[in-house]
Amino acid sequence: MFLPAIIGLQFAENSDFFQYIATSFSNMQSWLYNVTFAVLIIAFTFFYTAITVNPNKMADDMKRNNGFIPGIKPGPETSDFISNVMDRITLPGSILLAVVAILPAFAMMFGINQSFAQFYGGTSLLIMVGVILDTLQQIESYLLMRHYDGMMKSGKIKGRSV
Repeated sequence: MFLPAIIGLQFAENSDFFQYIATSFSNMQSWLYNVTFAVLIIAFTFFYTAITVNPNKMADDMKRNNGFIPGIKPGPETSDFISNVMDRITLPGSILLAVVAILPAFAMMFGINQSFAQFYGGTSLLIMVGVILDTLQQIESYLLMRHYDGMMKSGKIKGRSV
């Protein structure tokens, strides 16, 4: 995200356009910075999903293990179905990631201190939620291992698998 600011600063003395680019990408609260940041997050989320998830391999594995999706023929139709489902899941997920990533900029616009907004916003918020969910899951598995069923049935842990 700082690459356009560096390029803009190189040509800033010759052009008003490059001066605008340099100042916009140097300020985390500018609309151009946040829109570009959100679009890049959405694009790279789709890119990462396309690289890591191979619908053809998933369809072949399902076919090889005698698995199927009801109403979908095994083979290319299954691969197309998995690809469509992945696209439908990735779009709202990427939009949510983009909103969480630009959340510190909105917090700064509402008057919250910049260091506090950057520390508790964006990726650190995602990390905290992930750690809390993992900790709750570990506590739940420990309680199940020790046969504390009475405590588990009355609890409000949403990740209960039993």
